[in-house]
Amino acid sequence: MSSIFTRIINGELPAYKVAEDDKHLAFLDIQPVNHGHVLVIPKKEVDQLFDLSPADLSELMLFAQRVAKRMKKAIECKRIAVSVIGLEVPHAHVHLIPINVMDDCNFSRPKLNVEQDALYAMAEKINAVD
Repeated sequence: MSSIFTRIINGELPAYKVAEDDKHLAFLDIQPVNHGHVLVIPKKEVDQLFDLSPADLSELMLFAQRVAKRMKKAIECKRIAVSVIGLEVPHAHVHLIPINVMDDCNFSRPKLNVEQDALYAMAEKINAVD
């Protein structure tokens, strides 16, 4: 069975995309730990990040770096935090989270409920950055 991320890649489920190339996709988390939280995934369905080949892992992280730099220009924050947890979805992914304090990337607190209009606006803001 395909992961929810594979269903997004295949266009079966909608997503607020902020970047895409032939091998990777970045989109807003619809239940973020902080506003602007982005998920970066390989389009190849691989369960765990470290199951990727060295070349695929390097390419994913370079793609994530490009996305993080665009996020930093679009979102007022001190840093873009990077986290790899991978317990909720069996598909390799990297979390990019705008933060001003450590608690902004606390996965143990309740997730935010963000309206679709706000998610769309955030995606547009990030997409507007060169």
